[in-house]
Amino acid sequence: MGFSQALSGLNAASKNLDVMGNNIANSQTIGYKSASMQFADVYAGAKVGLGVSVAGVQQNFKDGNLEATGRNLDLAISGGGFLRFDMGEQIVYARNGQLTMTPDGYLENAQGGRLTGYPGAAGNGGQLQQLNISAAGLPAKATGEIKATLNLDATLPSLDPAAFDPLKSSTYSYANGATVFDSQGTPQTLTLYFIKTDNNAWDIKISRATEAGQEFSGDELQLSFDSNGLLAEGYEPGTINFALTNGANDMSFKLNVTGSTQFANEFELGSLNQDGYTSGSLVGISVDKKGQVIGNYSNERTQVLGTIGMANFRNPEGLTPVGGGWVETSDSGQALIGEAGTGLFGDIEAGVVETSNVDLTKELVALIIAQRNFQANAQTIKLQDEVLQQAVSLR
Repeated sequence: MGFSQALSGLNAASKNLDVMGNNIANSQTIGYKSASMQFADVYAGAKVGLGVSVAGVQQNFKDGNLEATGRNLDLAISGGGFLRFDMGEQIVYARNGQLTMTPDGYLENAQGGRLTGYPGAAGNGGQLQQLNISAAGLPAKATGEIKATLNLDATLPSLDPAAFDPLKSSTYSYANGATVFDSQGTPQTLTLYFIKTDNNAWDIKISRATEAGQEFSGDELQLSFDSNGLLAEGYEPGTINFALTNGANDMSFKLNVTGSTQFANEFELGSLNQDGYTSGSLVGISVDKKGQVIGNYSNERTQVLGTIGMANFRNPEGLTPVGGGWVETSDSGQALIGEAGTGLFGDIEAGVVETSNVDLTKELVALIIAQRNFQANAQTIKLQDEVLQQAVSLR
């Protein structure tokens, strides 16, 4: 009977060496998770055991270290979850986020699986699909609003708005330039003239530079401040209109000075921003912690082109490993789908990769022990053979 026990030990030890050898071989594989052999003793109604069996191979899903690469399309997950890849015939879940972009805009892994996600920004949901990054340029956007915060000097004298002359600085309190964009992306240069007309009251006149000189909008804005130097209650942004003759749509935009003040300090422009821009071509992409794939354009604008979908499982150890990742099984349960940074899903880290979680020192020590186990079982067979030979010779 000793032969069968020792033989089962040899088989189990051999498979254990296979598992350890695979761990060591993949110690430098990005996203690899180490595995360990699970053994079970065998009995059949007797006190003397019948040897050992292989109960299974268990994967260790402990996070690996994050290693910087500086490459925008190298992604890692900080925390729980998997990236989801459409392989055509099956869906594979992986921790290796080393991606390349195909000529037609798909994000693929080394096995040819296409990364899946949602069109648009995070939080919008939708149907999971193969992420496709459009290389199309960003069209021009006409300015819809100018936002400015400023302080107007309360100590300045009042002026007669009827005497305003843009060529005479004595007829206005301040002037400040701004650039906006029309529907074709052509920059239009504006000048904003601030005229104190009374205590706590100001007019704003706006002109546009043309080849013939300055063209003033017919829309004049009035600002009122309270006794504390804050904009009076009920303030609403005003609308400015300009007729254009360059083929673009006529301009119409809001001038919003919410947060501006009238204190006894010099004029100060805290901020001046507008939301229009010229057209731009795609010059690169990046990925944020939410998994949003962001297009970077030559006009220094950005746009969310899609959001990476994440997956997780109630029992990840029930997944079956395949080349480059895992597939779901009845033991793992169906994939739970979501977005990075929410619920069961960790953040996406761009420019880094998750290294293998194999502890090489530990594996080498375990390998020596496994080798001795193999040798001990072989020695048992050898001794059983010697005993059998002696029994045969008694005849």
